[in-house]
Amino acid sequence: MAYKESYSGKINRKLSKKVRIVDVAAGREPADLVLKNATYVNVFCNELSQGDIAVAEGLIVGMGEYHGKEEIDVSGKLVLPGFVDAHVHLESALVSPKEFAKAVLPHGTTTVITDPHEIANVMGADGIEYMLQATEGLPVDVRFMLPSCVPATPLDESGAVLDYRAIDSFYDHPRIEGLAEVMNYVGVENADPLVLEKIVAAQAHHKKIDGHAPGLSGNGLNAYIAAGVYSDHECYDVEDAIAKLSRGQYIMIREGTAAHNLDALLPLLTPQYYTYCMFCSDDKHPSDLLERGHIDYIVRRAIRAGVDPIIAVKAASHHAARYFLLNNRGAIAPGFLGDFIIIDNFDDFNIEKVFKRGVLMFDGKTVTDFPAPEIDPNLVARAHDTFHVAHLTADDFAESRPRGVIGLVANEIVSSDEGYASAIDVDADILKIAVIERHKNTHHIGIGYIKGYGLKSGAVATSISHDSHNIIVVGTNEQDMADAVNRVVELGGGIVVLDGGKVCGEVQLQIAGIMSEAPLVEVNEKLEAAKESAFALGVSRNIDPFMTLSFMALPVIPTLRLTTRGVIDVVTQRYI
Repeated sequence: MAYKESYSGKINRKLSKKVRIVDVAAGREPADLVLKNATYVNVFCNELSQGDIAVAEGLIVGMGEYHGKEEIDVSGKLVLPGFVDAHVHLESALVSPKEFAKAVLPHGTTTVITDPHEIANVMGADGIEYMLQATEGLPVDVRFMLPSCVPATPLDESGAVLDYRAIDSFYDHPRIEGLAEVMNYVGVENADPLVLEKIVAAQAHHKKIDGHAPGLSGNGLNAYIAAGVYSDHECYDVEDAIAKLSRGQYIMIREGTAAHNLDALLPLLTPQYYTYCMFCSDDKHPSDLLERGHIDYIVRRAIRAGVDPIIAVKAASHHAARYFLLNNRGAIAPGFLGDFIIIDNFDDFNIEKVFKRGVLMFDGKTVTDFPAPEIDPNLVARAHDTFHVAHLTADDFAESRPRGVIGLVANEIVSSDEGYASAIDVDADILKIAVIERHKNTHHIGIGYIKGYGLKSGAVATSISHDSHNIIVVGTNEQDMADAVNRVVELGGGIVVLDGGKVCGEVQLQIAGIMSEAPLVEVNEKLEAAKESAFALGVSRNIDPFMTLSFMALPVIPTLRLTTRGVIDVVTQRYI
């Protein structure tokens, strides 16, 4: 009986709220907020429409002529739906989810779809739960895709192994949208049951399944899509994108810190193709968020490149909301959330105000303060104890036999095969690179060489190495490599630039070794100082010293990568 009464009370409360929404929409009651004399993007008619925009109970209830308890005259401005990032790893901002939300709100982002596979590769299911709790109630809606590749491939060593059983119960959570990027496309193509069962389980819950298949084509691509993968964010040229779009995949156009695909994919933002396109950032470092922006940066650049502004806005909002079945986001219309942005004009695209559920969260200068969500103390303790690595010496990095050479590609996260090397040659830009297993104290150390990094002296080490987040280090000598790795462990995670045994720059990342507890601005200052230290030691300014390095351990992006067991050919999934 108590359950029925509770349910009845819930229905009555919702009914009362619904009655008020209808009364305000019908004009019988004043709205909570009215944007007077608005010109807004109508995503349904592909045009600019005019009228007052009324908000009640966090929802847009009508456009036309309204009065409200609060009225704001937006004459001469443009009102856009709140932006949606279709695919992002919050951990890549190197700060807590609260700090991430504070950073993106001024840029008009009101919803993000995150894949927590970075922290899940460190903490397993506890990492997913940590992020769910750390994002609960934030003024940026954080929706989740469950990690599909923990580890990314069976050849990698992460802090956990999550099969479909380990994540299945999470599908019942109201903020879980589906299965995140299926990076092991080789496993899909070869009908690996361990990969396919995750897809089958997601489909059993009627959830979306995102893809990650750079360069996949022909029957391999057919097999990948036929298995049930609905999207891709790894398209680096328009031919690759159209091959996938023509087979029914949605294309997430990515513009992040390490990967920049917008320019190559601009031809998709035309009436012929744009319906199946949306924007994402994937990975964003603090400086990018602070200096360039978030999804607004992509919109602004697209418009300046000649893209129809309404197409750009729809790709930044409505399309992602529709794809993920978030049916009350991505538009300014009755029944949609009061998530909207006020800008000056399309040419300058200055964001003047941002509202979340009808509440002003950014006034053009400051973000309205909000509390950090509470996290289970046991999860907090677990997140601060993720390094199990013995002290290393120069001898641990000694290796005389030939090893594969990974070639860096400027502005991309793909690599090239540069043959073999058996020793460091700084003059030829042949440096030693190593990945150290840090989760279970196995003392596994994979060694190879890298070309294109540019370092002339010292070493650079980081505990951010996608996706298993072992420690990755590149150096001009073995002693500095060992010292840099040991310093990362001492910090409980972080980024270290070291020369001659002396630390030149560092950023502490004490949350699972991948996020800092410090404010974004402080983290950015330390990160930029560390970057300058790396550049001063010779690192090429054509790359991000840390983010580019972090992708060299991800064994699902062509051509060569490095794991804790050595250099791997991604295409064949074999060690070389």
